[in-house]
Amino acid sequence: MSEMTNPDKKKRSNLVYGGYEKAPNRAFLKAMGLTDEDISKPIVGIAVAWNEAGPCNIHLLGLGNVVKEGIREAGGTPRLFTTPVVIDGIAMGSEGMKYSLVSREIVANTVELVVNAHGYDGFVALAGCDKTPPGMMMAMARLNIPSIILYGGSTLPGNFKGKPITIQDVYEAVGAYSKGKITAEDLRIMEDNAIPGPGTCGGLYTANTMGILTEALGLALPGSASPPAVDAMRTRYAIETGKALMNLIEIGLKPRDILTFEAFENAITVLMATGGSTNAVLHLLAIAYEAGVKLTLDDFDRISLRTPEIVNMKPGGEYVMADLHKVGGAPLIMKKLLDAGLLHGDVITVTGKTLKQNLEEYKFPNVPHEHIVRDVKNPFYPTGGIRILKGNLAEEGAVMKVSASKVRYHRGPAKVFDSEEEAFRAVLDGKIVENDVVVIRYEGPKGGPGMREMLAVTSAIVGQGLGEKVALITDGRFSGATRGIMVGHVAPEAAVGGTIALLKDGDIIVIDADHGKLEVELSQEELKKRREEWKPKPPRYTRGLLAQYSQLVSSSSMGAVLLTKY
Repeated sequence: MSEMTNPDKKKRSNLVYGGYEKAPNRAFLKAMGLTDEDISKPIVGIAVAWNEAGPCNIHLLGLGNVVKEGIREAGGTPRLFTTPVVIDGIAMGSEGMKYSLVSREIVANTVELVVNAHGYDGFVALAGCDKTPPGMMMAMARLNIPSIILYGGSTLPGNFKGKPITIQDVYEAVGAYSKGKITAEDLRIMEDNAIPGPGTCGGLYTANTMGILTEALGLALPGSASPPAVDAMRTRYAIETGKALMNLIEIGLKPRDILTFEAFENAITVLMATGGSTNAVLHLLAIAYEAGVKLTLDDFDRISLRTPEIVNMKPGGEYVMADLHKVGGAPLIMKKLLDAGLLHGDVITVTGKTLKQNLEEYKFPNVPHEHIVRDVKNPFYPTGGIRILKGNLAEEGAVMKVSASKVRYHRGPAKVFDSEEEAFRAVLDGKIVENDVVVIRYEGPKGGPGMREMLAVTSAIVGQGLGEKVALITDGRFSGATRGIMVGHVAPEAAVGGTIALLKDGDIIVIDADHGKLEVELSQEELKKRREEWKPKPPRYTRGLLAQYSQLVSSSSMGAVLLTKY
């Protein structure tokens, strides 16, 4: 066998494939056509989140084969494998949605399993729909070997009667149809045309939010998040990402060298400036946990209060990811924030250069962009798009996407439901009226289990014209497409006896985003009495994956990570 020039590049794979005693191991590789020369090179994985469940990741298998070209050109031997994918938009509103957040952990575990079992020297992560980008980044942080992520890109806008639409419009159209505001034919036409091809949902929903944050954290090549899935630039980025991985192996740069506390501050700043998905709070906490970085909800609120919202994208704004790409993508946002002194420019990235160096070298298109991305001195709103609320209803915290509603204060009577299905039916049956606060509980990480997103409910409320008149709070989650007066991630959750479990119909709830408060107007004596009367519900699942998950999952205030119990 030929010898490596630099054995350190193959430190891991040599343990599996090096030496005479590993001849049987090499035989398995040679059965697939690999040569001694191939085996002498760094052997690297390409983790592709792929299946045929939906359009979000359908193109990633082909993109993974393009990544191979870059790896081979730069002197590596690529080995492609797949991870599970849950398409949130399909699972939404059903029992299947309970598996969505669970899939984040499964993706991370799958990458760990394959990479460590086969001794790969590094890996490229390809991700699309919502939970695959954070799952991949959690694996990168956990394994801490040379690795890089490439987001697969969004779909192009759909069309309805000459106007651009996204899947958000279809969800809201269900509520409109239930109220007789649109015809069945209109609903069908929107259904047929909302998603014109491969890629994730077009607005600044969870997938695109996390795509942008791959760059903000320094784990992806500059500008790689925004090109649409069908854009030729995807191919170019795939090749360059493969080459970049081999450079990371060459210089020995690892994810935890990149994922410093300052890198997370940068990511949170970009999240707040964009008004991105509330799910990013969970995911950044989870990635930080895997990286050994202490991050709390207080960090999110601290940064939100100092960061202006400068991006105009759906669901709270007007534009989609394809529009952002035309004006400069994530680098444009980060440059404006860096120039204003709101980002740490000296953090290292997967290019081997600092964030500041990357932005200085990036070629920005010379086009007007103020309609999508404004200067910090002229923001769409003076503070960030997400607030952390606390109070007697959320001692550990709750998350509100203030960028998705013009209403920052709401006081009204509770209408309490113990499942998403009960609440959805009540909305469609016209039982929710102006000023109500819809409470959906026992949908948290443990109670659901799996912390379902409430997009079907929130969209129905908005579709009925109540988006600025009815509030919703839940220990579950929201889709990135959610808009309206919505507060999620209420912690402690109902399943562990959080205050949300004690609420009754008619209780007055106060949501105050400006002061960061979530309160129920009940005395301490009344809350104490109700707590003494409360009894936990039996678990919904006693076997299988969801039962296992419910036993290990932490609070949403910790990122809903799995905590091993010894």
